[in-house]
Amino acid sequence: MSRILEGKTALVTGAAHGIGRGHALELAKQGAKVVVNDLGTSVKGDGRGNDADKVVDIIKARGGSAVSDFGDVSSEADAEAMVRRAVDEWGRIDIIVNNAGIVRDKAIWNMPVDDFDLVMRVHVRGPWLTSRAAARIWREQAKKSENGKYFGRIINTTAGAGLLGLFGQTNYATAKAAVAGLTLTLALELASIGATANLISPGALTRISATTGLGKPREADEYGEDEWDPLDPSVSSPVVAWLASDEAQMVSGQCIRAVRDRVSRLQGWSEAGAVTNGGKRWQAEDIGRAMAIDVFGTRAPGLRLVG
Repeated sequence: MSRILEGKTALVTGAAHGIGRGHALELAKQGAKVVVNDLGTSVKGDGRGNDADKVVDIIKARGGSAVSDFGDVSSEADAEAMVRRAVDEWGRIDIIVNNAGIVRDKAIWNMPVDDFDLVMRVHVRGPWLTSRAAARIWREQAKKSENGKYFGRIINTTAGAGLLGLFGQTNYATAKAAVAGLTLTLALELASIGATANLISPGALTRISATTGLGKPREADEYGEDEWDPLDPSVSSPVVAWLASDEAQMVSGQCIRAVRDRVSRLQGWSEAGAVTNGGKRWQAEDIGRAMAIDVFGTRAPGLRLVG
């Protein structure tokens, strides 16, 4: 069976556990050489460790190629080094999967500013730094190529909280919504060199989701090859591998939701209702009725004899 990422190299951040681990294993299965990045912290971002080594060992035992990286995605120097690590090891970097994440949940009236700042640093600053590092390399490579292109891939991670909101996550939801804006703009800026940027919105039982009482998580490699579990952290990983492949060249600036056995394309903010004022400036006292009738549909318009 042909492997769709043969000859590619990838960086997966936050790849020691959960969804990131599933992505790293799937990319390696599809032929990619993988930099397995993980700072080794708790789900709250405390401590450090070498958990990434275990994932590298699994990939190598399965016949793949991988190296560990223990850098902090929110550090400019570390982010640039982890991207450069693939180039130093294998001569190129093709794929960036920004998955690293932490949670520090509290209702807004109880949330310290440090908890907001740290979550934003990991989820927004981190993907921005790795994306910038990769984009700089790809742009230089594109300048040297005959067609002016370098078909790199950035796959960022959003979440239901960022798309719909979730009580207690004004930091995490804000960060995950910001990643959508980052990805849309990356897709525009990278288009000229042929690189793409997309969003994956996964759903699974992981160390992070387990903090909400969903149960005890299992790692992707703890499932049997033919075992089906809708909460398996790797259920979205085949979609990520496909987005990283040459076959997905035409896909950029998209948000793909991959939960259980369902894959869907999500649309961003779009008009659900609108009203105009006939080329005149709105008056505040007139807006309420127009909004209720024509925008929100919470008030019946009544019979309209004109217009």
